[in-house]
Amino acid sequence: MWEPSYLRRIDFRVIPILLSLMIVSILVISSTAQEGVPNLFSPMVKNQVVAFTIGSFLYLFLACFDYRLLREWTWFVYLGIVVMLIGLYFTAPIHNVRRWYRFPFIPFDIQPSEYAKFVVVLTLSWFLEKKMMVIRSPKVCLQALLIVLIPFALILKQPDLGTALIVFSIALAIFYFWGVNRTIVKALLIGGSILFGFVLLVFLGILSHEEMRPFFTTFMKEYQYERLNPNTYHQRAGLIAIALGKVFGSGFGKSEFTGHQWLPYAYTDSVFPAFSEQFGLIGAFFLLFLFFSLIYCSFQVTGVARDPFGKLLSLGMAVYIAMHVIINIGMMSGFLPITGVPLILVSYGGSSVVSTMAALGVLQSIYARRFTFS
Repeated sequence: MWEPSYLRRIDFRVIPILLSLMIVSILVISSTAQEGVPNLFSPMVKNQVVAFTIGSFLYLFLACFDYRLLREWTWFVYLGIVVMLIGLYFTAPIHNVRRWYRFPFIPFDIQPSEYAKFVVVLTLSWFLEKKMMVIRSPKVCLQALLIVLIPFALILKQPDLGTALIVFSIALAIFYFWGVNRTIVKALLIGGSILFGFVLLVFLGILSHEEMRPFFTTFMKEYQYERLNPNTYHQRAGLIAIALGKVFGSGFGKSEFTGHQWLPYAYTDSVFPAFSEQFGLIGAFFLLFLFFSLIYCSFQVTGVARDPFGKLLSLGMAVYIAMHVIINIGMMSGFLPITGVPLILVSYGGSSVVSTMAALGVLQSIYARRFTFS
């Protein structure tokens, strides 16, 4: 069940990548904690360090834990996360939305939607493995969709469009690569692509932002639709911060734009431009290299997994990591609308850190057991 000896078999290439990303996170958060003055001992830095510590213990625990035993907990965990998502609607709003539980004995707010991504991957992997013999059946596809749509709808209602879209993207990737009913999956892909195409046309200014407002606000809130405007202050501020970094950056804690808090959410959504302003194009390429390496190692696990459950689980976790990186950097670089998706392991946020470290721990568990046949 839990065997520490398996730590000798994990992919040690990942460890320096994780440590580097943690250092980047602490540097960026400390440089935005107080106007113009980096503070490595600010409350936010301390909270992030606590989250990294908890996440590291969970990472090591899950790396030693036999991932195949997760099957026994799947429905219990799935029902638990659904109850937590429903429970949010009976709590007081925080920042005018219902996304977090706040407990006095935990240094960061608990965001169930972050853990829901992990749980959806786990549940889909368990379910599709059981249905391998009838994987192309429309009934199986619809049942799998129901597993996804329940947390998707609850997250969308919070509202948290960015997280909901990642949950749905992970599910589509698993459906496509695992050969779930092609007709239904193709319809979902076409429908999603058409909607995404409309969003990009509005965002790029090809379709009038004002003229399309009545259509989009039938299923989006007004403030969510405003994110499709490429001329919002947040969108421009992110591009300005990246441009000001030039090649070598302004130096740690010496950024004028981010340091004066002109960049919104510099420690959460906007960590990439905040980092780029201080460390320039060289630093941005280094950060991209770290993420590329992490994603590459994650997808390699799918190739060495010995059983269908492990392949599905590792595929979902790898897509989970890749989607966060692509969407966050894409939106802060002006290629995608800003949807509030964090940059994993760099953005401030305890729930994001802990859930990501758990996903990486499961990947290590699968990798460590790549030579296990029973």
